[in-house]
Amino acid sequence: MSKSEAPKDAKARRDFLKSATDRLLETKKQLHREMQGRVKGETEGVKDEGRDTYDLASDERDREINFILNDREREKLHAIDEALDRIKDKTYGICDSCEGEIHLGRLKVLPFTRLCVKCQEENEKESKRQKTLEEERGYRRLVLTDFEEEGS
Repeated sequence: MSKSEAPKDAKARRDFLKSATDRLLETKKQLHREMQGRVKGETEGVKDEGRDTYDLASDERDREINFILNDREREKLHAIDEALDRIKDKTYGICDSCEGEIHLGRLKVLPFTRLCVKCQEENEKESKRQKTLEEERGYRRLVLTDFEEEGS
């Protein structure tokens, strides 16, 4: 947080932390409701009797999508729990990477973030660079394998 964005006094900080806690807890409740709704929909699914292959395939695709969504939401729930722990530990709003303060605006939008904008951007650039390197290595192996097979 820049000096101008930092809460001016202890009361303002307490108010901000209370607001962040409330948002995190509400988001957590909402995620639980959504996950339970999907699980309930799965368990109350339609019987397979008299359904054609396309219906069954569509149902299977829907189950896979729900599984992926629930997996992402579990990750988000874990991040929310960690943010609530950081509030208790008084480390909330401190970047895990540079240990600088995370801007209030970022915390309002992503209350469970662990990185400031600069560190997040650097992290994303590094991930993109690693992905590109892995793709290049995979392509080189593919080309070498094809070349070796032609020579046999």
